[in-house]
Amino acid sequence: MLQHIRPALVLLFVLTALTGVAYPLAVTGVAQMAFPEQANGSLVKRDGAVIGSALIGQNFTSPRYFHGRPSATSATDPNDATRTVDAPYNAANSSGANLGPTSQKLIDRVKNAAEAWRAAVGAGQIPGDALTTSASGLDPHISPESALAQSASVARARGLPGGRVRALVAEHIERPLLGLIGEPRVNVLGLNLALDRLGST
Repeated sequence: MLQHIRPALVLLFVLTALTGVAYPLAVTGVAQMAFPEQANGSLVKRDGAVIGSALIGQNFTSPRYFHGRPSATSATDPNDATRTVDAPYNAANSSGANLGPTSQKLIDRVKNAAEAWRAAVGAGQIPGDALTTSASGLDPHISPESALAQSASVARARGLPGGRVRALVAEHIERPLLGLIGEPRVNVLGLNLALDRLGST
């Protein structure tokens, strides 16, 4: 019996060392050498302090900033550990809404998002990404249409010329990779940081 157990144990330890230790260390080392910024989370800094990541959205609520798309992430209710509460862009609990098209909760959320959009931005067609959540709930990007639609209200809140804010949006549009992969998009955190650098009149 020992002659059967010994090879199995040796194989277990060898494969554990290879796939559980050596391979992850090798991949981590290559990533740190080839793509150090991405491997460390694509952190965004201002005045030397980390203020976010280019890969994870943030919940901007002030009218002085561009807003990201809705987020369906949640967190444990601090008053009742058996329940959850809405916690937009909670990176510790990435998730989509998982609500079907006939869900009353989804219908109500979209209606509320549409009302909030019209109150902040005004009448007109509402971009789809201003009403829907991403699959992860953490998408840091919005469509150029959504950013441009918000530009007038942001300009008013900051006392800036509308044309200057629209130009800033245009400068921050990221194009599809190789012109084919993905959609044109705007990173909300990057745009808002540029807006802060632009200042106000």
